[in-house]
Amino acid sequence: MAIKELVEGGVAITQAMGVTFKHLLQKPITVQSPDWEPIAVYPRFRGRHELRRYENGLERCIGCQLCEASCPTGAIYVEAAENDPENPVSPGERYAKVYEINLLRCIFCGACQDACPTEAIVLGHNYTLANYDRRDFLLTKEELLNPPEPNVIIRAEE
Repeated sequence: MAIKELVEGGVAITQAMGVTFKHLLQKPITVQSPDWEPIAVYPRFRGRHELRRYENGLERCIGCQLCEASCPTGAIYVEAAENDPENPVSPGERYAKVYEINLLRCIFCGACQDACPTEAIVLGHNYTLANYDRRDFLLTKEELLNPPEPNVIIRAEE
């Protein structure tokens, strides 16, 4: 009985080592990121949030706070203010005076993007979200309006 178990154990070890040696000779799939090689992401990939503007420079956000209400984790804070008719910030009567997203609470579900009537907030393709300080995970309106350009390639849907 002991010899049979010894042979079965030897066969199992040989099979496992065969898998190891097979992968040892293959090229690694590691990609140098984020600055060296662009990463291929799908078109519907949800990365860092971005606030959009119209072509004339006005902000799309009208301060309706629907994104804040739809966020399941409460990661979004919007404070609306009345728009100055002589110097408007957005085309509506109101605009977002303060717009903040806490990335530590965000689960990147896209509910804010779906709830926005003007398509002001979108989840872009930037996936490099690492920071050294917790305060850097709180994105302000200025950071959302001027997002960094992601180093990605959009791959075709399969």
